[in-house]
Amino acid sequence: MASENLALIKPDGKPVRALVVDDEPAISELVSMALRYEKFDVRTAASGHAAVAEAKEFNPDVIVLDIMLPDFDGLEVMRRIRVDNVDVPVLFLTAKDAVADRVAGLTAGGDDYVTKPFSVEELVARIRGIVRRSIVASEVQENPEIMVGDLILNEETYEVFRGNVRVELTATEFELLRYLMRNPKRVLSKTQILDRVWSYDFGGRSSIVEIYISYLRKKIDSLGPAMIHTVRGVGYVLRPVV
Repeated sequence: MASENLALIKPDGKPVRALVVDDEPAISELVSMALRYEKFDVRTAASGHAAVAEAKEFNPDVIVLDIMLPDFDGLEVMRRIRVDNVDVPVLFLTAKDAVADRVAGLTAGGDDYVTKPFSVEELVARIRGIVRRSIVASEVQENPEIMVGDLILNEETYEVFRGNVRVELTATEFELLRYLMRNPKRVLSKTQILDRVWSYDFGGRSSIVEIYISYLRKKIDSLGPAMIHTVRGVGYVLRPVV
């Protein structure tokens, strides 16, 4: 368990709601116990149908979701849940050798993944990191807007616009873009991005940065001249269009 049991509280003072979806009772109970120790409000589901129904009633702030379920897979569960809860972050649980599942989960919009068997401490750290990124800061800022060229990001409302077009981003995409926009014209390495956006050592799996940079390019650069650039052998940089 975490060395310091500091509760992660939402801006409204309520506990974080977590939905744990796994058809293996031992894993489901282990994860639930760990999150309850962290003061999370936790519910569980053992199938895709049960997960979708529970999510509609519970409205979770984060979902821990096994890829392999007895009725339909975790990717379909995420798609169905996000019809009603579009921004809910998802951490996938995958088999150790299922590389395709991990890639599919991230490509489909998952925020992170952990392979079985896993360290409970690492799992909790990753979940806390995801939740921190997805919670809107409660503090009122004097100027919540960051502007780089025609790109505007509001840290209070979590809205992003390029020109007059609103850009819909997941919590992780928003955090990555915010980091880039807070450092315009500065080349950021994958290591720097991992440390700032994911808040832990990703064990060298820096390909997640490439995946999320590609997500942002599809959403941001498709609306005008490219702003997100690759500096080969170094990292990435956001530059205003001249």
